[in-house]
Amino acid sequence: MTPNPVRSEALRRFAADALGDPDIVVEPASADASFRSYWRVSGAHGRRIVMDAPPGKEDIGPWLEIGARLRNAGLHAPEVHAVDRAQGFVLMEDLGTRDYLSALDAASADALYADALDALLRMQTHVDTAGLPAFDEAFLTMELELMPEWFLRRHLGHAIECEEWDVIEDAFVRLIHALRAQPQTFMHRDYHSRNLLVVAAAPGVPPAAPANPGVIDFQGAVIGPIGYDLAALLRDCYIAWEPERVEGWVEAYRLRLRHAHLIDGTHVDAARFRRWFDLAGLQRHLKVLGLFCRLWYRDGKQQYLADLPLVWRYVITVARGYAEFALLADLLERALGARDLTQPRAEAAA
Repeated sequence: MTPNPVRSEALRRFAADALGDPDIVVEPASADASFRSYWRVSGAHGRRIVMDAPPGKEDIGPWLEIGARLRNAGLHAPEVHAVDRAQGFVLMEDLGTRDYLSALDAASADALYADALDALLRMQTHVDTAGLPAFDEAFLTMELELMPEWFLRRHLGHAIECEEWDVIEDAFVRLIHALRAQPQTFMHRDYHSRNLLVVAAAPGVPPAAPANPGVIDFQGAVIGPIGYDLAALLRDCYIAWEPERVEGWVEAYRLRLRHAHLIDGTHVDAARFRRWFDLAGLQRHLKVLGLFCRLWYRDGKQQYLADLPLVWRYVITVARGYAEFALLADLLERALGARDLTQPRAEAAA
């Protein structure tokens, strides 16, 4: 159960009352990079999930609102059965335990990504974006600043010189302008293999909502660049594919966006769209370098350090592919030296 026995009992009472079943069994389901945790509830009514979002640390309002928008657009976000806003509990549909990360392999990738890309296109064409926050300059800057503070300083122990700050700030300005210049659509903001579930068709799912993929962890949705979620999906921080395969998926999706009139087919050729995709991914992965380090040094979640080498590879490969980011790549490689990215820096963790 939860580390807090009082909260653990409150969660159990909430679920038992909502289901009308005092004999439920509550077991851990998952946790994520925030303060939220998820609990699987089994009983006479089958299985449900309870989200525990402690008030003062997590707000369930955005999760409820964005989930409703996704379902209204025909996407498979978990159906909500009961809510206690004061305590921060949500009883919802159980989408199962098989996420994309565990299901993806060379043979399954085309079919699974076909479903995920169908869902992404539906998000970008059908989800109501009224009132959503913009992924604007301030938001982008806040995310990018995680990298120098938590990755360079805290993880690598690199003291950033004045001229290096100039390089970092120049790269950040270029990225911000590049992302803001893209068409802006609904953006999940964390659309990857751990937030997509392989779900079989089940009674009660509207015909307009394909069972697969189940979409979760959407509460941070914004209005943002059209290439961002595509980059999060195809340059996933937890699994990598051959560049040629990724290029094929990206180009096929560009053609679908053109057909849907979300991009101008005359002016957005393959090279331009590839640049959008690359730079959206570069912004995301620079942020993630900092975020994964913060999760260890601030929150004690060391498991994310194991994923840094893949994120690093994405960053360096893309930065080396564009002349305007070559100095940033130089700086990052100089700061890393011979260090093992997966090992914490003892003095920073103290």
